[in-house]
Amino acid sequence: MCVSAGKCKDNKKVEGFSGDHQPVMGVNWEDAEGYCQWAGKRLPTEAEWEKAARGTDGRIYPWGNQSPNCNLANISGCGSATKAVGSYPSGASPYGVMDLAGNVWEWVNDRYDRYYYANSPSRNPSGPSSGSTMVLRGGSWDYNAKLLRASARGAEFSGGRSFSLGYGFRCARGG
Repeated sequence: MCVSAGKCKDNKKVEGFSGDHQPVMGVNWEDAEGYCQWAGKRLPTEAEWEKAARGTDGRIYPWGNQSPNCNLANISGCGSATKAVGSYPSGASPYGVMDLAGNVWEWVNDRYDRYYYANSPSRNPSGPSSGSTMVLRGGSWDYNAKLLRASARGAEFSGGRSFSLGYGFRCARGG
């Protein structure tokens, strides 16, 4: 619908990564932001994404502190492609949010600054006001446990898109 409305680019499927209920991937930050705006939503801030993943108890992974395995997340060694959204209910966050670890990296609204959190506000930081790269969170199907930690961050230029690394997104409501 977004593509037919002329508001989003066609996201071509890649062999091995297609199927019903697969996460959107291979999109850049602008594509993700454009879709969320079209849908009347927005990309989550990095702080919102991390709270959804960690809860209020500071857990290491969305499901808790147990090391990842193939029953909790789609990670390296658990297959060779993305899995349908919601395939890992045991890996849900304390808020019931699915797939925050593994499957695809997720764009968030914030710009990346390696040292931002050393001096940021402790409650609901808004992210840096400038920078040439945007933040990705959550790791992907081809990453190891360290990059699935709720605190792990990636960075990419806003125009970057990757099928092999699985750049995707989710939208947030409210504002």
